[in-house]
Amino acid sequence: MTDRRFPKVVYRHGSEPDPRFTLANERTFLAWIRTSLALVAAGVALEALELPIQPELRLLAAAIFILLGIAAPAHAWIGWMRTERRMRRNLPLPAPALSGVLAAGVVIAGLLIAAGLLL
Repeated sequence: MTDRRFPKVVYRHGSEPDPRFTLANERTFLAWIRTSLALVAAGVALEALELPIQPELRLLAAAIFILLGIAAPAHAWIGWMRTERRMRRNLPLPAPALSGVLAAGVVIAGLLIAAGLLL
């Protein structure tokens, strides 16, 4: 029964899409959750391991990775809901919400690590 499913903001509108699309949407959600764990692990590893990186740049890169790891589940949840609602209403799929921010953050953290290795 659709009225018992969570979140109601997703399931109270439209009709059931092809289950393959719903399952693909769920796999994308779970991939973002795994990405979140990897980002947090990268941030923790940067600070926990004795790496030959300038300490200030290492700390800044670690903080960026951890903040991105915290933001990624929000991105996953928002993206899953937006996509599921659009599929249920037979509308075009939405553009990613925070992917650009997450990608830019990873690039910045990588550049900080590279600079910290070279200095």
